[in-house]
Amino acid sequence: MVKPTERRVGYGIAIGYGVTDLFGGGAFAVIGTWLLFFYTTYCGLTVLEAGSIFAIARIIDAILSPVMGYITDNFANTWLGRKFGRRRFFLLISSPLMFLYALVWVTDMNYWYYLGTYLSIELLSAMVLVPWETLAAEMTNRFSERTRLSGVRMMCSALGGFLAVSVPGIIMQYTGQDNAFTYTLTGMVFAVIYCVAVFTTWACTWEAKDVREEYEFQPDNQRSNGLLNHLKYLVIDLISSFRIRIFRQHILIYICSFTAMDVFGAVFTYYIVYALHHDTEMVSGLLSIAAFVSIPGTFGFMMLMNKFNLTPSAALRLSYSSIMLVLAFLFITYIGHLQVPTLLFSAVFVLLGLAKAGLYYIPWNIYSFIPDVDEIVTRQRREGIFAGVMVLTRKSTVALAIMLIGIVLEESGFVKGGGSQPASALHAIIGLMVFATAGLLAVSFYITYRFKLTQKTHAVLIKEVARRKLGGRAEDCDQETRDVILALTGYPYDKVWDAASSSNAKAQPQPTHS
Repeated sequence: MVKPTERRVGYGIAIGYGVTDLFGGGAFAVIGTWLLFFYTTYCGLTVLEAGSIFAIARIIDAILSPVMGYITDNFANTWLGRKFGRRRFFLLISSPLMFLYALVWVTDMNYWYYLGTYLSIELLSAMVLVPWETLAAEMTNRFSERTRLSGVRMMCSALGGFLAVSVPGIIMQYTGQDNAFTYTLTGMVFAVIYCVAVFTTWACTWEAKDVREEYEFQPDNQRSNGLLNHLKYLVIDLISSFRIRIFRQHILIYICSFTAMDVFGAVFTYYIVYALHHDTEMVSGLLSIAAFVSIPGTFGFMMLMNKFNLTPSAALRLSYSSIMLVLAFLFITYIGHLQVPTLLFSAVFVLLGLAKAGLYYIPWNIYSFIPDVDEIVTRQRREGIFAGVMVLTRKSTVALAIMLIGIVLEESGFVKGGGSQPASALHAIIGLMVFATAGLLAVSFYITYRFKLTQKTHAVLIKEVARRKLGGRAEDCDQETRDVILALTGYPYDKVWDAASSSNAKAQPQPTHS
């Protein structure tokens, strides 16, 4: 029998895996663009009622993601998990549930209906995206194939975002802009797309734990006893994930770089309208260019890492440097009061789109290797808990960033709805868009020099894990492998594997500080 991780992952399989990000990248893009308007215009909700739905959902979703990660990590102990897969089972049952997405866009219902349907989509999102994000690490341990899976996934995400903007516009041409049925039909179309996408992923993917070797370490049986015990171990797993050095570094890179783009995106419209005195049509045009270019840009970064063996750290620095150049251009344009030709502005945003492709793609590509590093310490596969932590931290930081932007603009004297802004408000806009964004990118830039995951170090790690699974002795490990494991995990070699398994449920070995 061919082991699951020894199956080859070609582009056909990669597309089958990646199409679920049509939902991941598109569903909430549609919601973010249209749902508030739909609630307040056609559903009879006040702005406060509509806002409360989003706020409640955000709080619940922040809890759901790590819980879902924990559930999928431990679902193999159930009959359903053994029969259908601890991850893929949730894709199978979620596929027909995608039609709940259409129910969000129904008119003439009450507040509790809209709250319930929106919360159902948040739950569905956690059920699909958290286990799905783990599959790249489950399906293969080859660096190049995981890179391919992550790359195709991000291209599908970009396509999902593009469809979120284009499909409603096409439907409006036939139904009219002031017709509530436009949004209902949009929801139905996307529900079908997402249903097919998730089912395709279920049919095309597999799990490493579909076949469990008899020598593999089994999780502590105490985890199966009672709700409170599960909650205890959920907290333990969440905390212990940060004991892995490379995951701490990865989280900082991920949060800082993604938040930088959140800040840029939130303030860019104000920059164009109030600082450069252009209309919002220019904003839409420039951001559309960047979004479209990001699709081939993702493929370009895939090639750089696969064909030219560019390390993730070097690729990230290339991305950050390019974005810094764009920020410098925007700053000089403002302070110099320059009249920049549209063609040059467009070219700059082509560069931004290419650079953003790397910024978004590489951290999610890196994520697929984190469970391998964790396995040498814990002797467990915990893809789910790492995915849950990433989603939790991401959603928490984006909410905080948007709130802080609002506070800064308010304190700067920003005039809501004003045709012009005082100098203090303009300075705040420039400070946020240029210097806050650049500062966050600079933090990530610095961390990349300490980030030691490469194709070479990953191969060394995988080889050592395989050797220990086959009964290899700790004392036979060479010095190069010991150095690699220390650099990746933060643990000396004599504190991993056997040391971790013997104290797994009691006390974890203490890592060295990075």
